[in-house]
Amino acid sequence: MKNKIKAIVLGATGMVGEGVLHECLKHPEVESVLVINRKPCGVKHKKLKEIIHKDFLDFSRIENHLSGYNACYFCMGVSSIGMNEKDYTRITYDLTMHVASTLLKYNNEMTFCYVSGVGTDSSEKGRSMWARVKGKTENDLMKLPFRKVYNFRPGFIKPTPGLKNAYKSYKYFTPFYPLLRKILPTYVTTLEEIGIAMINVSLKDYNNNILECKDIVNAAK
Repeated sequence: MKNKIKAIVLGATGMVGEGVLHECLKHPEVESVLVINRKPCGVKHKKLKEIIHKDFLDFSRIENHLSGYNACYFCMGVSSIGMNEKDYTRITYDLTMHVASTLLKYNNEMTFCYVSGVGTDSSEKGRSMWARVKGKTENDLMKLPFRKVYNFRPGFIKPTPGLKNAYKSYKYFTPFYPLLRKILPTYVTTLEEIGIAMINVSLKDYNNNILECKDIVNAAK
């Protein structure tokens, strides 16, 4: 990418999106950031513009604000616990593909980074419902004619100190992060590394469209 990054960040009120936004606002190669949220993210910065929008399956009301961006960092997601496949597919697959297709109309030179998760099933045929749905989402995103599509598959994520949206359960595991990193390097990364890796693959590409934890660490260097 020859120009500086003008990014759209989705999911900035969640843990991963907040961390990615944090890295974007710090990075000298990121010129501007648009966040689209259902509620305010609570961040103020000269690079940042925020749109509050409730229905992510209908962007018609805000489409005139979506052109001129060369990266999208899609960090939205919900747990599949207690959900049937139809509802999970609507929230995960249908919503993601609608947003991506809408952005593509206005930004066909965009790099699109999607956060799925470790264990995602690229075959779409496994026993795990969430992994199949995530796998189909990844596969169909890669069929869209963006400049590049990268699927990020983090496992355990070490939160960035000072941010407010870390999963509460993570505070019990964070003290063990150095050990986890040593014995389970394929399953752990930091939130900082995810954000920097997204910026880096937008700037200089990466040799794989699917980034497992080791790839995320490498891409963040």
